[in-house]
This record gives sequence, C-alpha cells and structure tokens, in this order.
Amino acid sequence: MAKPGWNPQRSGDFAGFMRAYQDMVFSTAVRIVANDAQAEDIAQEVFLKAYENFDHLSTSATAGGWLKTVATNLSLNHASRYRKRWRFFSEMRTEDGEDDSPEVDFAAPETLLADLDAESRRALIDKVLQKLPDHQRLPLVLYHFEEMPYEDIAVKLGISLAKVKVDIHRARAALAKALARSELSNEALQS
Repeated sequence: MAKPGWNPQRSGDFAGFMRAYQDMVFSTAVRIVANDAQAEDIAQEVFLKAYENFDHLSTSATAGGWLKTVATNLSLNHASRYRKRWRFFSEMRTEDGEDDSPEVDFAAPETLLADLDAESRRALIDKVLQKLPDHQRLPLVLYHFEEMPYEDIAVKLGISLAKVKVDIHRARAALAKALARSELSNEALQS
C-alpha cells in the first residue's frame, strides 16, 4: 500500500534531484558542525524538507540556493544548541587580563598546498576546519564559504560584531598554521 502523498514517479525524480545536490548539502553542514555523523543527519533533514517542497523545487532555477540556505540554517540551529557552552569558554580570559589568542604573526606562503590537487586540498582544509573550536570555525565558515557579511554573522550567532571579526581573524591564523603543519608532515612522509 502506498503512503499518502507518495508518488513513485515523483520519488524517482526526487532521487536524481537529491543525487545532484547531496555533496553540496553535506559539505555545507559538515563545515558548520564539524562532525560527519551530525552533518549526515542535517543533510537528511534538508532533503526531507526538499521532498515536502519538491513540486516547487523541481522547476525552480534557485533550488540549489534554497537547499544551501536550509542546510546552513539547520546547521546553525544545531550549533546553537551548544552555543552557550562554546561562548562561555571562548570569552574566558586569563587572570592576568591577557587573552588566550594565538600569535597572529604567521602568514601562509603562496605555495601552501600548491602541490595538491583540488580534491586533496579541499579534504585537507575540511579536516583542519573540523579541528578549529566552534567559536572560530562557525564565523569563518559563514564568512568564507557561505559569503555572509560580518553583521549577519553577529546576528545569527548572537555575538558582537567585534567578536565576529576577532574570531575570524584568529581562525584564519590557526587555519594557516595547521595547514602549514599538515603540508610539512606530508612533505616529510613523501621524502
């Protein structure tokens, strides 16, 4: 017996639609939540919403943008469940008044990751991104991958504009250092 509202023809079309967008939806989610299993759950939820709206999405030229927006919002909702925890730790200061920020005197050389193909470079960046603390990774991903302005990031995450800028700056420095270490490790292994 068929499920109410379920159409086998529609399901076949939807399977192709889902295959076309599954990598984009998953990569959007994993960059924000930094956890493959959670990103898979989020992607599944995105496609459930897409199935509910498939009549409209199947003919829409903006279906990809809609999916990316839904994936971003669901991922941020997931991350916000843990926001109080990471905000508490990220805003802590040492007793002597100095913060625990990394030195930002490191500039990534232009040749960093130049020997890697695009897929390997993307995988390495995603791996390093997952190791950044939430309070740095989230603003960085929203700014660079989701192309969200600083002001919108501050509103979405419920933090000050200054904190967004500082966290992105620190995340860039940490990311560059981690990528440089990864490249040095790869060179040592290949030598």
